[in-house]
Amino acid sequence: MSTRPVSPGNTSPASSPAISRNWNRRAATLRKPSQAKPHGCRSAPFGPQCAEGGFGRNQACGGGCADGGRRAGCPNRCFGARRGCHAAGTSGTAGTGPAEILAQAQSASHAIAHIEFNAIDLACDAVQRFPDMPAGFYTDWISVATDEARHFRLLQNRLAAMGYAYGDFAAHDGLWEMALRTRQDCLARMALVPRLLEARGLDVTPGMIAKLAQTGDGESVAVLEIILREEVGHVAIGTRWFNFCCQARGCDPESTFLELLKDVGRGALRGPYNAEARRLAGFTSGEMHGITVLANNAG
Repeated sequence: MSTRPVSPGNTSPASSPAISRNWNRRAATLRKPSQAKPHGCRSAPFGPQCAEGGFGRNQACGGGCADGGRRAGCPNRCFGARRGCHAAGTSGTAGTGPAEILAQAQSASHAIAHIEFNAIDLACDAVQRFPDMPAGFYTDWISVATDEARHFRLLQNRLAAMGYAYGDFAAHDGLWEMALRTRQDCLARMALVPRLLEARGLDVTPGMIAKLAQTGDGESVAVLEIILREEVGHVAIGTRWFNFCCQARGCDPESTFLELLKDVGRGALRGPYNAEARRLAGFTSGEMHGITVLANNAG
């Protein structure tokens, strides 16, 4: 089975310059030789990340903007931009008036659409990238890609109703950067994409739902409730195949997962956590305790 990334022409749910302009760069980067080595049971397979979040590029980033996504003009070019960035994209306290709440909801909807679009790519990439896995692995990730494409369509429709389109807001590259770091190791990919970055969505989506509810946008609330419910299953698929990889290598899943997280900044780990959703997705009480400790101790 080829390890070439899946062609965007075969997976894209929409065609526009905003969606397609990064594909040549992504494909070329994925084809570059990597010095990373598959994860065993002790050392993480990649180097340092953003000091606070692990998602972005700015070493001083705060990781986690109040509006749920990086807005154009935010001073730090990273996922979520700086903590306290308000909807207009400058540092400060997030606005709480009706106009500010609406702007935050619009930006949050775009941020989630961007995540869902990247998730289509990542699910398809896992199918083609990691050979010699059981048939169920490929069935699972094709199913995830199908769900993510539907989620993206739902969010596209909601953005259109708000007067926007995908690509109208700045967007982070965190999921794809993690895909690059884990491209040679299925165990690390399962740990650090579905079980870290996508699990983060389980934590933050309820807050986004509450923000949209304040605007009276019941249709967008309904869309996010569908996405949250189905993303629990997607993270659970990541858990299942992470555990499979650990068993195949003779590694303890809990200690291996927490060891991998030691190279991740606080922004990717901090709470509050959606404890019930994470439990349903397969996180153990020991993992959740370990995540909390790592988040509290991270620089």
